[in-house]
Amino acid sequence: MVAGLVRLAVRRSLRDTRFVRVVPRARATGRVAEVYRQVEREFGMLAPPVALHSAAPDVLAAAWTILRETLLAQGIADRAAKEAVATGVSAANSCPYCVDVHGMTLAAIPVGESDRDALEKWARVSATGAAGVPPFTAAQAPELIGVAVAFQYYNRVVNVFLRDSPFPSHVPESAKPRARRVLGGVLRPRADSGPRPGASLDLLPAVPVPAELGWARGNATVEDAFARAYAAAEAAGARAVPPGVRALVQARLSTWDGQPPGLSRAWLGEAVAELPEAERAAGRLALAIALASYQVDEGLVAAYRATTPGDGTLLELAAWASMAAARRVSTWLAEPDPA
Repeated sequence: MVAGLVRLAVRRSLRDTRFVRVVPRARATGRVAEVYRQVEREFGMLAPPVALHSAAPDVLAAAWTILRETLLAQGIADRAAKEAVATGVSAANSCPYCVDVHGMTLAAIPVGESDRDALEKWARVSATGAAGVPPFTAAQAPELIGVAVAFQYYNRVVNVFLRDSPFPSHVPESAKPRARRVLGGVLRPRADSGPRPGASLDLLPAVPVPAELGWARGNATVEDAFARAYAAAEAAGARAVPPGVRALVQARLSTWDGQPPGLSRAWLGEAVAELPEAERAAGRLALAIALASYQVDEGLVAAYRATTPGDGTLLELAAWASMAAARRVSTWLAEPDPA
């Protein structure tokens, strides 16, 4: 009964999504409905970090595919190892929602062979390219690097569109410790090691695998999932983000070392000065999402939506910027020297 109440509370937290409306489950059709079915089957509930994408079906499918095929699907790395990486990346990216959810899940998984502390530490420092030798084998690398890249994406969209806690705002602080324990138990994976790999791939069309996915070589499912998701994100960017803004973000990312730009947002104004006035709001928002998603607030979003309304377009811009940053991080994880 308590678990059911916690599931209901998390489902209701979808109403707290910021800036966009989530398509209700009863009204979902087509690809959105299929993603919802898969998410509920694999997670036991409609996870808000996935559902928040529902106004943009292509990026919804992309986001779900990279999450399912790295974190959830059966593989060589166990779920505890994957949750440790997810928690570490989320801490590095200042994403309290994801730290809460994946920390709860990790705590609910019985201690096994994985060195959770070493994996979490590696994941934290991997965000800045200083991880060194990873604490996993070459065979595990596509899955665990895949989790790290997926959460570089998810942390950014979650920081923008969800609040700091997976529980609705009306849940009192005094009730959250028990709710965390219960939700961790709800999210704890089944004993069968996870669902069959590859079931989400057909949500997106097949595409050639880009060379940058060398880190995924050796795991055809992870490689295919990211190839399809990258292509979907690029198509979303082409629709929603002006070419000059895309070029500016890519130029900044090409020399970015993962370090945050600082507490002030003065850097945003300086960075977009070269853009036409009509594109500066999009430039500020895309740069903030890519480099400092925790700095995104109502002002940045409102300025963008003043000229570009619509939930789908906002989600496509956010997805493109988030994936561009995740892809940049993947470049310094691409040549691991596993233990």
